[in-house]
Amino acid sequence: MSEIKVIKTEKDHADAMERLMFLMDSCPEEGSKEDNELEVLALLIEKYETEKFPANLPDPIEAIKFRMEQEGLARSDMKLYFGSASKVSEILNGNRDLSLTMIRKLHSGLGIPADVLIKERGASLPESNGIIWENFPLAEMKKRGCFPGFSGSINELKTYAEEHLRRFLGSVDSSYIEPALCRTSAHYVSDKEVDQFALLAWQVKVLQEAEKTKTDSPYIPGSITPEVMKELARLSWSAQGPKLAQEFLSHLGVKLVIEPHFGKTYLDGAAMMSKSDYPVIGMTLRYDRLDNFWFTLMHELAHVALHLKSDTTAFFDDTDSAEKDDCEHEADSAAAEALIEKSIWSKAKVRQSKSERDCKSLARELKINPAIVAGRIRHEDKNYSILTNMIGNKMVRQHFRS
Repeated sequence: MSEIKVIKTEKDHADAMERLMFLMDSCPEEGSKEDNELEVLALLIEKYETEKFPANLPDPIEAIKFRMEQEGLARSDMKLYFGSASKVSEILNGNRDLSLTMIRKLHSGLGIPADVLIKERGASLPESNGIIWENFPLAEMKKRGCFPGFSGSINELKTYAEEHLRRFLGSVDSSYIEPALCRTSAHYVSDKEVDQFALLAWQVKVLQEAEKTKTDSPYIPGSITPEVMKELARLSWSAQGPKLAQEFLSHLGVKLVIEPHFGKTYLDGAAMMSKSDYPVIGMTLRYDRLDNFWFTLMHELAHVALHLKSDTTAFFDDTDSAEKDDCEHEADSAAAEALIEKSIWSKAKVRQSKSERDCKSLARELKINPAIVAGRIRHEDKNYSILTNMIGNKMVRQHFRS
């Protein structure tokens, strides 16, 4: 018996055919080594030729019509698979493409092979992982430009939601987004009912923007120290503080992305790793106030320093939430200490007076924005009717308008 190997090239095929013809001409005895070799060669040649010269797949619409005829199905019965009478007509007349949702229903309900419906030999349907694609905030995502090139109606978007969303989600490494759909793995401690699909859409949008952003330096783990955070806090003294903070973080290899929140996410900020292993801080500016901006920024930076690793999920934060866990308490403490040291705050006159004058005086002493002091007082006293003129209302978004 000559050496038998898998056929990979045209030369392999020619050699196998020559050997096959020789064996066939010699009429080997059944069960002999030559007969076994002949059988194996025939199988290898058939496999190669099937892959190299595949037979044409049937037209998917003709396959559907054939199955309808087999099952005695009327056009009205096909609404179960296509969604409406108009879509049935458009599909069967060849005026509309099959969506992945339709293909799944036809494959499972009528047993039509997936590769026939997809029009690609050997193709299989991607795993749906239980995702209900229509649950994404499609209308809001469309307005945000999450589906470039799509100009159809929202109903059209819903029909082909899985296709468009797979392209959108596929723009970032799936290992960074899968946790967002699993409430047990995404680190988001909130006292509200959060829309996980909207949360995922926001996260991917932030990561997309982060990939477009260059940093001035690579990120070095361990470089975010308490001293560095205090240095960043002092930039709040400048009228251009929020924009300077973005530049400061870029020098540390940290990307700050401003992306408005999606409905029912209740987000102020998040910390996550990009697929290129850069820390990304996403901020929504849900509250356009300096006090909220600086505390949220420091809170997320604390997550980067204390908790964020390349193999961990993102940390999402709602600063209004009354619920906290150990990680959130640690980030809160680190942020508060970076903005105003505990030893100074414990003796601060403004804690008793609640006056604007004392608020400004402490801010001058620490070289920080008075909004930070005012925000601390309001949060500590749980009295949000005081020092309203000191919190820097409508003074953040203006720095990030494109």
